[in-house]
Amino acid sequence: MIIDNLAEFASKKFGQNFLKNDIYLHKIIQAMPDDNLKVAEIGPGLGDLTKELVKVRNVTAFEVDKRLCEHLATEFEAPISQGRFELQCGDVLERWGEGSLLDEPYHLVANLPYYIATNIILKAFKDEQCQSILVMVQKEVAVKFSAVANQKEFSALSVLAASVGEARLCFEVEPEAFVPPPNVTSAVLLIEKNRSMDDEKFESFLKIAFAQPRKKLSKNLSAAFSKEIVEQTFATLGLTPNMRPHEAETSIYHLIYNELKDKLDGKQQSKQRKQSKSRTKNAARGE
Repeated sequence: MIIDNLAEFASKKFGQNFLKNDIYLHKIIQAMPDDNLKVAEIGPGLGDLTKELVKVRNVTAFEVDKRLCEHLATEFEAPISQGRFELQCGDVLERWGEGSLLDEPYHLVANLPYYIATNIILKAFKDEQCQSILVMVQKEVAVKFSAVANQKEFSALSVLAASVGEARLCFEVEPEAFVPPPNVTSAVLLIEKNRSMDDEKFESFLKIAFAQPRKKLSKNLSAAFSKEIVEQTFATLGLTPNMRPHEAETSIYHLIYNELKDKLDGKQQSKQRKQSKSRTKNAARGE
């Protein structure tokens, strides 16, 4: 397949921005963990990064764009015949399902479309076979995943990343390194996992905790838990009631969650009881 104009060929539907800078391609390879595990590449595109990956690893690539699948099947005919490269065409999230992307330990490497980047990373957190995540994403997203407590960018994503391992922003990539260039600066993010995280209630708890980052953590939590329970929990754990969400370490969030997880609907239940009592009083008055 001959591509005359790469910028026009790129699909807006799939959020395609092709990395065409050898320096950054090599830096991504250098940032990979030093072992011989297989690589799962999501969104190989034209195969520029894939060419470097197959030099050092066995690779299974997942591509949703049928046009690019045709191109990759031809471009990597030799590695495919040698068993070093496998191409899976289709939506990777559908293929992922509820289990593991591959049936053996692997590293995830990808230049991710911005619109699905966070979902892909969170999915990889839950995959027990995934040992690390090395991805090109929007810089803002990379900063949120790699931030630490007391940094203003520290967020629910930071807590989740720290809960599965260690995250760091490796390097930034300017828009001019891509065709077509995106409107934002990108960054390569590495998350080396030492455990998996698959607790939807914890994710929901973090959304509540960081709902309004500038407010007190206790105030945010009071939106889902009774004020009395929140105050009691903070007192039990020796936490200051004036703490803001970004000031609490990841370990603190796990401690608070363990105290509150069985009471997640406590405030809603309290409201229901009050409403029931109110209706009873009104009925007694004939209202």
